[in-house]
Amino acid sequence: MRRVTDAKDYIITALILLLAITLMVNRYDDGLQNARKASITILSYLEKPLSNIRIYRQALTTNTYLQRQNVLLQDELSRLRAVEQQNRVLRDLLDLREKESHSMIPVQVVAKELAGLNNSLTLDAGSNDGVEVGMPVINSDGLIGQVIVTASNYSQVLLYSNSLFRVSARVADTRAFGIVSWQSTGYRELVLNHVPQTILVEEGQLVETSGFSNQYPQGIPIGEVTRVEPGDGVETQTIYLNAFADLFTLSEAFIVKFQPDTTIQNLQEQQEELF
Repeated sequence: MRRVTDAKDYIITALILLLAITLMVNRYDDGLQNARKASITILSYLEKPLSNIRIYRQALTTNTYLQRQNVLLQDELSRLRAVEQQNRVLRDLLDLREKESHSMIPVQVVAKELAGLNNSLTLDAGSNDGVEVGMPVINSDGLIGQVIVTASNYSQVLLYSNSLFRVSARVADTRAFGIVSWQSTGYRELVLNHVPQTILVEEGQLVETSGFSNQYPQGIPIGEVTRVEPGDGVETQTIYLNAFADLFTLSEAFIVKFQPDTTIQNLQEQQEELF
């Protein structure tokens, strides 16, 4: 009987609590509505800054992605430009090979020394490829230098930007002959000396090898006249020119299989013995 009485007490207590909660909810319904309105108002004020934060985070993610894509595209563009430049150089070299009357050996630059007075290049062809000391080195732009040392598979070149470099040259379409050398004032600035003042030389004229030294074929472009000044001699002028070939970007070239005329060479040696 006591257990039944206890159960009744629990049931009555639960009913009373349920009734109380119902009355409380109905009584404070307006308060709950006000609380809902207040929460909605607060959330409406917070929604804009929270949405801005979300948009900002999305913008940061998008910006990072776009930056990565930009780096990839820039890298691809650089490689395409490099390929285009190399194709242009190779086309020019092929055109030069077709036009040149002498046989030529295609070579690539494997080492450079361009920081001092005795500048030089190392090429990937040597005596095994038919390279000999004294052969000129050119590219599609013009004269680069002359082979001075050979090994089995490599050769070294005396560049036009070397204090020891000399080449007999002339201003194209004139009788202005002289000697071109490098004065170390600028890595592409050369000087043509021993030209008489009576010969008119103007800016923009082409300077090329004369063929008189018996060391280079005639007609290899060297550079373009940039200015003319009075020379050290009373009747000479100094002609400054800008070399056509850019040594810093040089990667491919040709060694011209040019051999000096032995008859002329023997005459020069006999003349030197006489005096």
